[in-house]
This record gives sequence, structure tokens and C-alpha cells, in this order.
Amino acid sequence: MIAFLLLAAALTEISGDPARIAACRSLIGSDPKAAVEQATAWADRDKSVPARQCLGLAFAAAERWVAAEAALAQAAAQADPQHDPRAANYWSQAANAALAADQPAKAREDLDHALAVPNLPSTLAGEAWVDRARADVALEQLPQARTDLDKGLALVSQDPFAWLLSATLARRQSDLTRAQKDIAIALKAAPNDPAVELEAGNIAAAAGQTDAARAAWTRAAQIDPSDPAAKTAIALLNQPR
Repeated sequence: MIAFLLLAAALTEISGDPARIAACRSLIGSDPKAAVEQATAWADRDKSVPARQCLGLAFAAAERWVAAEAALAQAAAQADPQHDPRAANYWSQAANAALAADQPAKAREDLDHALAVPNLPSTLAGEAWVDRARADVALEQLPQARTDLDKGLALVSQDPFAWLLSATLARRQSDLTRAQKDIAIALKAAPNDPAVELEAGNIAAAAGQTDAARAAWTRAAQIDPSDPAAKTAIALLNQPR
């Protein structure tokens, strides 16, 4: 879901030839395979930053994450020396593709490039630190994840996903006081998110609060039974007591 949301946001950021960009967006939404073919031809022909970004997002829509990361990283590397202010966006998009491809080390490398872009807006920097923490977790480097995540939270304190990630990380580090505090913030910011309710139940269970855990898992299951987090909550509810 994270990768899909990132893709949807990124589609609004492609710039360049208006007609080409419109065609790219349309094909990505309707026919990712055709979008890859057309964007490949475009990138081979003029090797522009918009063409490479279009290609990367087309690969992402087709869930070809390794190719998506490579194309988006090329766009970012090309934009950097041009002092293009969107270079950090491209690096972040490449990093998210790398995370979807289960390449956390590559994601962290891309995010380091993003964070090195001069005059980086605070919101983009905050989200980059949050994404870097996701990469740290995937690499089982939990203390580093806490450091990076706290930097992110200082800049994007309005992001419920960041608080959810922080609560989950705190639970994994057996810091249940921090976990309970952070999940409460996430619940307030996203009261109808099955993933947040699922984690609230997980934290309650870790604290030995069985009734509270089952209540949270029940809410997760009721919000949207088709959601992956809701399905996990249902499985937990069905376990023998």
C-alpha cells in the first residue's frame, strides 16, 4: 500500500513536455506494460529527467521494483548536478522502489542522497528520515532505526504512519511505555486505520492486557475485513485463548 500511495503522489510531480507527461500518466494508470514500452522509447531517445522518471513510475506501476529503482535513481542522479529542486523527490521515489524490491541497503543509499540535497524542505526531509528508519528495520538495525525515526518525527509529527512505525519499533525494542504513547498518537491521527488498531492490539497483548488487545483487534477486523491488517487481526482473534 505504501508503494501504491507513493506512486499516486509521484504521478502529480512529473514535469516536462505537457503532452508527453499527460500520456505517461494516462498509460501508467490504465496500461502499465504499454507505459513501460513508451517510456523506454522516450528515455532511449532523449535521456531526459522526465523520461527517466516516467519510466521509473511505469515500472513501479507494473511492480517491477528493481527496474523502477534503477530508472528513478538515474533521474535523480541526472537532476542533482542540474540543481533541480526535485532531485530529492526522485531519490525518495527510488528508495521506496528499493524497499518494495526488498533492497533496504540500496534504499538507504538513495535516501542518503535525498537528505544531502541542499535546502531540502523540512517535510520531505522528515519523510526521508522515516523511510530510512524503515530500511534500518529491514536491516535489523533497530537502534539506528530509532535514531532516524526520531529525526523524522521531529519534522513530520502530523504523519500517523510515522507514529505507527515508531510504536511498532518501540514494541520490538520492549519499550512498551513509548509504544503505548506513540500508538495513542497514531490512533488519534488515524482512528479508522486497521493497521493502527492491529498494532494497538499487539502492544496491549505485549503488556499483558488481553481484553484491550482483543478489543483493538476486533476494531481492526470491523473497519475493513478485506484489509491485510484486518485479516491478521482476525487470525489473532481466532487463536486459542
